Amino acid sequence: MGTIAVTGAGSGIGAATAARLRADGHTVIGVDLKGAEVEADLGTPEGRATAIAEVTDRSGGVLQGLVPCAGVAGMPDRAASLLVSVNYFGTVELLEGLRPLLAAGAPSAAVAISSNSTTTQPGYSLALVDALLEGDEAAAREVADSGKGGSLNAYPASKNAVAKWVRRNAVTPEWGGSGITLNAVAPGMIATPMIDEGRTDPMIKQGLEMFEGTIAVGRPGKPEEIAGLIAYLLGPEARFFCGSIVYCDGGTDALFRANDWPALWEPEG
Repeated sequence: MGTIAVTGAGSGIGAATAARLRADGHTVIGVDLKGAEVEADLGTPEGRATAIAEVTDRSGGVLQGLVPCAGVAGMPDRAASLLVSVNYFGTVELLEGLRPLLAAGAPSAAVAISSNSTTTQPGYSLALVDALLEGDEAAAREVADSGKGGSLNAYPASKNAVAKWVRRNAVTPEWGGSGITLNAVAPGMIATPMIDEGRTDPMIKQGLEMFEGTIAVGRPGKPEEIAGLIAYLLGPEARFFCGSIVYCDGGTDALFRANDWPALWEPEG
């Protein structure tokens, strides 16, 4: 058993993950805006620094696992820049800042949260994805707020960038080479407060109803189902997963892209 930090631990997938890990015998350090062991706003640099410092203190400088789960959904009245700061920088800065603790606890694992919206929602900005990966938060916030579609399109862009960051970094000496497996889960529609919030808007509600019709198993997922997958990826039997983006979406991605993956690797030059 080990010590695992979980952000967004107050609700949804984060809460289910924290509960599952505690039930499995782990010590969980939850991070959220309120009601968690560490209270911090991951949408701000100051809040991220606070979270990193407090997790470091509470863990004694050693972690066996990290799940940066905190995130917000797109809504018509929500600034796209908020999703840039919470969903992307609130994920990657915690991964970067707590990586030394994972190295101290190696073999260890981190599991980020992407989304199947990255492959099933058309029309979002790949320029925003690139801006996020460049790492300049102020510039990325400006790109997000000046782009079309607002935060509704910023959501899949932020989750695309998280997936690419995971893929790029998982195979480096600092992560895989240091005994830290880094992967991401891409959930589909999961019955969480995030989805409940979306249903309060008539336009989003209609889109969610249409999207629900693409789920081959006939229902939205449960937070506990994603928590079970995360718990597995954190565990000793998953140490050969490295840089994987694991879709857990009831079949939606396969329905949309049955012939798109696996894709043939074409060497450059």
